[in-house]
Amino acid sequence: MKYIQNITISLLLLLFAAGCSEELLNLAPKDELSEATAFASYNNVKVYAWGFYEALPAYEGGISGQEMMKDVHADLMQYSWATGSSYLWNNENIPSSSNNWKLPYKRIRRVNIMLDNLEGSDMSQEEKDHWRSVGLFFRSFEFFRLMTIYGGVPWLENEVTDADTEILYGPRNSRDEVAANILRDLEFAAANIMSDGDGVNTINTNVVNALISRFGLFEGTWRKYHNLGNHDQYLNASITASEKLISAFPTLHPNFDEMFNSESLEGINGVILFKRYVEDEMHVLMATNFRSSNASWDITRKGIDKFLCKDGQTVHNSPLFGGYTDKYAEFRNRDNRLLYTTTPPYKVKKTGSQTWEHTGVESDREYFYIMEDISNPLLKTLPDLNWSGNVIAETPNFDEAGFNRTKSTGYRIWKHYNQLNTGRSSADFADAPMFRMGEVLLNYAEAKFEVGSFNQTVADATINKLRVRGDVAPMEVSEIDANFDPTGDTSVDPVLFEIRRERAVELMGEGFRREDLRRWKKMDYGTVVKTGRWVKQSDYTSTLKIQNNEAEGFIQHVPGTPPAFPEYYYLYPLPSDQIVINPQLEQNPSWDQQ
Repeated sequence: MKYIQNITISLLLLLFAAGCSEELLNLAPKDELSEATAFASYNNVKVYAWGFYEALPAYEGGISGQEMMKDVHADLMQYSWATGSSYLWNNENIPSSSNNWKLPYKRIRRVNIMLDNLEGSDMSQEEKDHWRSVGLFFRSFEFFRLMTIYGGVPWLENEVTDADTEILYGPRNSRDEVAANILRDLEFAAANIMSDGDGVNTINTNVVNALISRFGLFEGTWRKYHNLGNHDQYLNASITASEKLISAFPTLHPNFDEMFNSESLEGINGVILFKRYVEDEMHVLMATNFRSSNASWDITRKGIDKFLCKDGQTVHNSPLFGGYTDKYAEFRNRDNRLLYTTTPPYKVKKTGSQTWEHTGVESDREYFYIMEDISNPLLKTLPDLNWSGNVIAETPNFDEAGFNRTKSTGYRIWKHYNQLNTGRSSADFADAPMFRMGEVLLNYAEAKFEVGSFNQTVADATINKLRVRGDVAPMEVSEIDANFDPTGDTSVDPVLFEIRRERAVELMGEGFRREDLRRWKKMDYGTVVKTGRWVKQSDYTSTLKIQNNEAEGFIQHVPGTPPAFPEYYYLYPLPSDQIVINPQLEQNPSWDQQ
């Protein structure tokens, strides 16, 4: 996908020029040139299909409106909104229109045009099956996205025109139908796509299996916990696909941080598909968002507590945990992924905007040594710097300037912070992982538990591979009981709770948590008050929002307690303009009673 935009534009221009040749003009009427020529050959289809990739979430537009924003509508992250998440506070409204509906169907139509025209091409059957598989992958991705949000939706098997009134104005297909069709299409794609795709970093057998792994777990657990039945079919599909990927990717890249902050992810163990960015040619403002006044995403104390101590025990049981009142002790002897996910505590004496010296207090520099050991100067060394290189005097930063501040909990997320392009704003170029083995291993572990076959062997092949990168003791399944985490959810098996904990740690801030809570039917986790660091007001000049207006204690950015989570909120409302156009769609239950 290198230089994808430039390649796509150039190839489309070449295709257009070819389409306008005298020979082709004699073969097809002018108003039919597009479909008569665009799918005539392998290369023409390849050019057309390049545009499908833009639908996959990456780093465009930074984080706002992208994947991380989903997580603030769950329990482990918080945005700087003073009134909290509208989803958690029951303040959602039926939208008049929504790109969550429009854009997937726009992209589905584009895929279906290709699928409908492949048989008339000059390609071999193997080549046709390959491109059909690519199209089915992207169509499945879009229908999976729609079903995740709305449940049952209209299924479009072919391109729809104005003449197809029965489809355009027909009812929604059931969730059963949509899910079955997605699995059908993905299994065809896995069996028929070229094993290596169409070159490096393109949709191939492994990428299709990664989507099956994700989809099968989501749908299987949704069906199980929402009492829809037939969940094992999807869980077993996830398991089968995951096992193939575990065989194909037996090792993981040892440095967790480099998965998100590397100039190139090509050849990195465990990366299945990534979006390439190139300095001065195709860049984004991802790292800039975390090195500027845009930094509005924090982790809650519950999210921080998910990270185990190095002995593999929780902060509630481990003798290694130093408590909350000492900001340095809280971070000692913890999973290294914590230090990659939120800024470690420190303090320096600034001698200029970009110069500094140590305070002379040893604890103030403790994490300088640790970050030098586990990171490098282009990624996450201390002190924290804004995009231009200005020094942040201390973390947590409640007081200093507008940039790199924590705005709600005291635990500012910096998972995507890197120093690859210090000195330039909004020109970041770290590659974006779109499918990676960290997720697949978690999918496999959870699906295996859900079908009753999780054991120490599975733990060693999945969770314990992930923990090595955090320098955390391995999971010992036989040692996990109801006392392992005294704050755990007693309605969830303790082993499953720990599998879910590992998922929260590994995927923090990647857009999975809200959907995880929805499929587990555990959105009530989000109705608990979100708290942050333990602080003393006297240590800071800014007025901090401490619980009960105390002089010291845990931060509570949003006052009050969220209401109970309504059952009908598990599915989002269809946009009203679609129901006006087609009354047969019908609104999701209870939303039309608002």
